[in-house]
Amino acid sequence: MEKKLLLITVSIITNLVFTIHILYRNSTTWNPTWTSRAAIEAEDAASVSCSGHGRAYVDGIGVLGGKQPSCECNNCYTGKDCSILLSDCPVNANSYAKNPIIGSIVSTRRPFVLRAFLDATSREQRGSGLGMAQDELYLSRWDIYVGSAETVIRKLHSVVGNAVTDNRFVIFGSGSTQLLAAAVHALSLTNSSSSGPARLLASVPYYAMYKEQAEFFDSVHLKFEGDAFAWKNSERNDNTTQVIEVVTSPNNPDGKLKRAVLDGPNVKTIHDYAYYWPYFSPITVPADEDLSLFSLSKTTGHAGSRFGWGLVKDKTVYENMKRYITLSSMGVSRTTQLHVLQLLNVVVRDGGDNIFHFGHETLKKRWETLNKVLSLSTRFSLQKIKPEYCNYFKKVRDFTPSYAWVKCERPGDANCYEIFREAKITGRDGKVFGSEESFVRLSLIRSQDDFDHLIDMLKKLVLQEGVEAHSI
Repeated sequence: MEKKLLLITVSIITNLVFTIHILYRNSTTWNPTWTSRAAIEAEDAASVSCSGHGRAYVDGIGVLGGKQPSCECNNCYTGKDCSILLSDCPVNANSYAKNPIIGSIVSTRRPFVLRAFLDATSREQRGSGLGMAQDELYLSRWDIYVGSAETVIRKLHSVVGNAVTDNRFVIFGSGSTQLLAAAVHALSLTNSSSSGPARLLASVPYYAMYKEQAEFFDSVHLKFEGDAFAWKNSERNDNTTQVIEVVTSPNNPDGKLKRAVLDGPNVKTIHDYAYYWPYFSPITVPADEDLSLFSLSKTTGHAGSRFGWGLVKDKTVYENMKRYITLSSMGVSRTTQLHVLQLLNVVVRDGGDNIFHFGHETLKKRWETLNKVLSLSTRFSLQKIKPEYCNYFKKVRDFTPSYAWVKCERPGDANCYEIFREAKITGRDGKVFGSEESFVRLSLIRSQDDFDHLIDMLKKLVLQEGVEAHSI
């Protein structure tokens, strides 16, 4: 009996040791993450001595690549540690200053009068985890900067091979939604036609936001005109009316790679490449366009950060976009830019292998599961896209779009959205995308629980057609 008790006791202790070991190794609290690295970098910046006449910033000059940030001196001070006072230096009592990084005039309206107090309390805040970003205390003082974050974005595109960044200006926005509005505004300003406002067009099915934004802002410079194919074949296409075409590739909602429909001297094009990442599509060629838009939400899944960027070839268009963003929101939050810098540094560190392979494999499995279920149906069909060679994965691969573009094939199923809604599946109505009501869009990029539940409900719907249960 005593021997049995001893064995049980040893077994319990052994399991406890292994349990503690596993918890310790897998704990997101104890193990360093990218957030803790960000806190360490903030500490490093805070530790740089600038003689009290300057500051080192975590997003400052020369930081990318693991280098220690250097001092950025206050006005009238110079030197490696900002200890040299320039004689006869003019004082700046304005709320604007020239950014030495980008050479343009920017706002510096932060209340620096509080900085001494924040400096005195910052160590306590950092120790409690409340001051990782230090409420912009250790972020670059310039309201519009294109330093480290721009560098890592260019590196990301080079790693993935999905866009040419040479000879392009990089502009940040609060998500690609704001950038779209800025791009449309900037291009409509170049309208030299006397035939009225520029026409905004997109080929059906198109992302609903294009129409909604244009109609909401109701600009005298712009009017949403609908389908690009319909315009091309109409009498209104007179080659003089100024036209702006938005090309979404891969497309939302059907995931297909698209090209511009319209051309000519009166046509300007915005390319929305939010979904042109290895998760969703083969990377066939680097996008080499005059104006391309991207979004962090589809790059890393951080939609709540509200961050997007554009690659712009024309300087005048870039300046007009920048002015729109500055006047509408005073630029993008510095804390968000630091967040993006940290995220994308992690992505490019291994060439994107971890995140892009994981995302692609996850979506590939979801599409295999979805195809297996709907292939047994004669009532519903999915979009078909031929596989293409992917320069990122170095092989021919299938498309794995974010959304299933489902068509109800029966003549009596006029409203596909309602058919699915009655089956307790909420999608998005095809008519929202300028298409027919016989289509519905289903999201495949929600949580695994959501996807599993979607498949369960689709199986029930397909079973109503008389399909045998064991076959699905």
